[in-house]
Amino acid sequence: MADVAMTMTPVRRAPLDGLAGDPRARRAVPMARFSLRLPEAAIGAASASLGLDLAGPINNVAEREGCAILRLGPDEWLVLANDADSAAIAAALDRGMPDRRFSLVDIDHRQTGIVLDGADAADMLSAGCPLDLDLAAFPVGMATRTIFAKAEIVLWRTAPTRFHIEVWGSFTSYVWALLKEIGREYPVMENTP
Repeated sequence: MADVAMTMTPVRRAPLDGLAGDPRARRAVPMARFSLRLPEAAIGAASASLGLDLAGPINNVAEREGCAILRLGPDEWLVLANDADSAAIAAALDRGMPDRRFSLVDIDHRQTGIVLDGADAADMLSAGCPLDLDLAAFPVGMATRTIFAKAEIVLWRTAPTRFHIEVWGSFTSYVWALLKEIGREYPVMENTP
């Protein structure tokens, strides 16, 4: 039997391809995602390098056009940025922090973003999330790691009625289907995007 060389071309498929969902939910625009870890002593240098104040309180977001940095812990941030800025973020940290007292890991392959938008968004999320999502308790600009039913997520409120959900790829279709099922309890309003 002759050896046959087979070439496999990997096909990158987005976790939500082909799935119908609730009209209030949509896939977030493609973006670069990084896990940034650094000690407290390096926060000032990293802030200067990236042009955003990373010293804000835990569970808050520093953002500018095309880049949001969510502080998830005392030494942990989730960086979400335009795909085109991916290399620039790493280069800025390399230039601004020559002592290399940071860890920047590309996690784009691991996570998917979902945007939930509408007057019922907080109520829909509350069906599977234990947090108080009232605007007074979870204001615009707040972000945290939490759960949605059985999936670990990062939840960020981007507007009074809009949330950005970061979920691991293996749980994306589960979260998507759950939002669709919960959405059946909330009629879609005329002005919902």
